[in-house]
Amino acid sequence: MSSTPSSYQPPTKVGRIAEFVDQRTGLSSVAREFGRKVFPDHWSFMFGEVALYCFIVLLMSGTFLTFFFNPSMADTTYQGAYVPLRGMDMSVAYQSSLNISFEIRGGLFMRQLHHWAALLFVAAMSVHMLRVFFTGAFRKPREMNWVIGGVLLILGMAAGFTGYSLPDDLLSGNGLRIIDGVVMAIPVIGTWISMFLFGGEFPGTAIVGRLYVMHILLIPAMILGLVALHLMFVVLQKHTQYPGPGRNDRNVVGYPLGPVYAAKAGGFFFIVFGVLAAMAAAFTINPIWNYGPYDPSPVSAGTQPDWYIGWVDGALRLMPGVIGDIGGYRQHFEFVIFNQTLSLNILLPALVPAIIVFTVLFTYPWIERWITRDDREHHVLDRPRNAPTRTAIGMAGFTFYCVMWAAASSDLIATHFHVSLNDVTYWLRALFFVGPIIAFTVTKRIAIGLQRKDREIALHGRETGRIVRLPHGEFIEVHAPLDEYKLYKLVAFEAPLPLPAQPNAKGVVNRSERRRAKLSKWFFEDRVAPVSPAELEAAHAHAHHEAIESAPTGSGH
Repeated sequence: MSSTPSSYQPPTKVGRIAEFVDQRTGLSSVAREFGRKVFPDHWSFMFGEVALYCFIVLLMSGTFLTFFFNPSMADTTYQGAYVPLRGMDMSVAYQSSLNISFEIRGGLFMRQLHHWAALLFVAAMSVHMLRVFFTGAFRKPREMNWVIGGVLLILGMAAGFTGYSLPDDLLSGNGLRIIDGVVMAIPVIGTWISMFLFGGEFPGTAIVGRLYVMHILLIPAMILGLVALHLMFVVLQKHTQYPGPGRNDRNVVGYPLGPVYAAKAGGFFFIVFGVLAAMAAAFTINPIWNYGPYDPSPVSAGTQPDWYIGWVDGALRLMPGVIGDIGGYRQHFEFVIFNQTLSLNILLPALVPAIIVFTVLFTYPWIERWITRDDREHHVLDRPRNAPTRTAIGMAGFTFYCVMWAAASSDLIATHFHVSLNDVTYWLRALFFVGPIIAFTVTKRIAIGLQRKDREIALHGRETGRIVRLPHGEFIEVHAPLDEYKLYKLVAFEAPLPLPAQPNAKGVVNRSERRRAKLSKWFFEDRVAPVSPAELEAAHAHAHHEAIESAPTGSGH
């Protein structure tokens, strides 16, 4: 059996090369199918793209920096271009960082481009995750993609911290000192882990080199693999879309990837790159020459880590050192058990908030599915106001994070506003517990209020501000009807009723099911039902009657 060669011969050299490759790989069918993939259009979907483009900028700028950075912690005497530090003893890592900043053409620009891109990378991922949470995009079949996004967020923070620690300046050294303290607070094995990481007593001689390997090799490789897996799931599972006429869980309304989104994506990448380049050229960030080389003895006041690590630093600042005076003795949060010191004043703030945040983040899709008993596939997103309890939970978690993040700047808040540092700390400690509760309550009330407002607008139309007088003397405001698209957005959503406890196969309602029923009632008890077709028809008939009455004799006022 022989195969018939293709009769088509491309006229150009590039075409002939492409034809050669395609005949041996069959990539044209894959590209054709991928190019026909339809994606919906909405501005909030761009945050994931921003994160991806920042990562590309990080890879390019990081490759440049690796050519000149030396991760050695060996001692040397600086004799470079920056005069104020000449003759000072420092590590080779810090010296090479100074050389990149002052002696390599374009080095300072690339350093700052890399740093700004890292900050925006984590910020874009965070906002993207918030958008996914508030719109319910994590529901079936996207639970695993939500977990991948959470792991990517952790890896982004790890990449940022390991890179932030490489210059071996005073600021990054103090950050590593905090990490060393947290590690050493781990009972029994903490001291051994610290000695292994740092290559001896802190600061040791090996930590920068080990962080360098993680920063340029291990973490980027894991991020690349997970990004590819994340995008593969997006293609296989269809992209979510906001509600609208003609949109449902069985279709996607939008534009094909090629050529529409391919062109838009290319242009958007250069916009992101241009903004980052402008920031790198105009705004100084992490001026390591002002801090000097790391020395374990001094600690600078008014220093904070990059924003995405600040919440861990803030939790440490909020933790009190003592419990109080009990029986005439001051009780500390440190205990000696079997000749081992248990430093809860370090372990609790360093680990517990992070464990709470990431445990809830990774398990929430399954928690909500268990409460609601909703195992359907969802491809149409929720408006946050139409899921008030979920939105309130998200804002409570966001407030929990923000309080710790603000606590990382407690000293700057005190000095800038001329208030007592102790008072700032006490208020932030109170907000640590009360803030999420307030945020939950206020957010849920606002969401329910917006739902009721939407219901009113759907039934009676939007307010025009025009007042007319009816023949019998009554004054009314004329309401303008909504177009079909806006009306669909206001009425096309689900508001499930609380689901009572269901007996199992043996006819028994167990304790877990009763607990789920209570949570279901809490989740849905304040529901605002969407406008039904009968209500909508009655409201439109009433509005039509009012319009007939006001048309002949109505007078504007």
